[in-house]
Amino acid sequence: MKLHFNKEKFLDGLQQVQSVVGARSTVPVLSNALITVQKNGVFLMATDLDLAVRCPVEAQVLEEGATTLPAKRLFTIVRELAFSEVSMEVNDKNVATIESGGSHFKIHGLPETEFPRLPKLADAKSFTIEQKILRDALKKTAYAMSMDDGRFVLNAILLTIKEDKLTSVATDGRRLALSEYDLDLPKGTQGELLLPSKTVAEVQKLIKDKGMVTISFTENQVCFDMEGTQLYSKLVDGTYPNYRQVIPSETKERISLEREVFSQALHRASLLANEKNPIVRFEFTKNNLCITAHAPDVGESRERLAINYKGADISIGFNPHYVLDVMQNLENDEVFLELSDEMSPGVFKINAPFLYVIMPMRINTP
Repeated sequence: MKLHFNKEKFLDGLQQVQSVVGARSTVPVLSNALITVQKNGVFLMATDLDLAVRCPVEAQVLEEGATTLPAKRLFTIVRELAFSEVSMEVNDKNVATIESGGSHFKIHGLPETEFPRLPKLADAKSFTIEQKILRDALKKTAYAMSMDDGRFVLNAILLTIKEDKLTSVATDGRRLALSEYDLDLPKGTQGELLLPSKTVAEVQKLIKDKGMVTISFTENQVCFDMEGTQLYSKLVDGTYPNYRQVIPSETKERISLEREVFSQALHRASLLANEKNPIVRFEFTKNNLCITAHAPDVGESRERLAINYKGADISIGFNPHYVLDVMQNLENDEVFLELSDEMSPGVFKINAPFLYVIMPMRINTP
């Protein structure tokens, strides 16, 4: 196997695959990247058995072949080379020789026959959408996933494909984010995909604002093909909770907020929230919002905002980090907070099919 490549282009490919490599894998070949050199192109691949990423890299093919090399070591070597043009040659014992300018390296690999094969998605359902739609769907919901390893079903995003709609949902039991998109889907394309948190993170790294993505899925596997770069993943095996029942069917007040101004005020107020049990009080009165935080033995903070509000006085407590999460992942200038009373969930909305439900917290008056 022999090839010649540009350092930066090869690094881009290694960057896409190396984060999938298992750092503490008991199977040595899983620490390696598979390099396949064919007449029709050069491909890099890495896997941890649950997740696999395969991407093309631009290179001059001098001799076909395949091998596996330690992914992180290879990345470090190529990154530190002083010259852009690099040659690599691999012998029949899977020893790779890398040369660039006056630099010369030899690293030992393992046979490509030991590397796991990509899953075959027999009878998979498939549809194609714009990458920016998937990127937006994940951005608006991923932060609401549970970080508790004991709740594996909630360590995931639920993607539902049904009735020409793509719905993305995430919840940790204390807040819920939901975003919907109208699509023109092929007949018979419907299903529910529970994407593991690591898969979501890797898709977010690979997805772009331009181009298309083809999503193919079976009962337990999914493939995202982003115009050449492919990500394969197992799906979470479990039943997602009935999230619709926690979405309030009606609310009493709808409050318009200037997202950036509101976010900055909340951030400042939260600086003095209790670190162990962060609570910020939101007091809505006529044309006024007062945001306060109190931490025993530390102090208190207060921020006042002029808003367009003419409803009943409401005082409600929220975790400020949960509110800031949604503000930071929206791009709209205006957001709406819908409330009923201090004991009912708050619902953030925008002028698009999106909502974010957040449970209130009990306020202890200082």
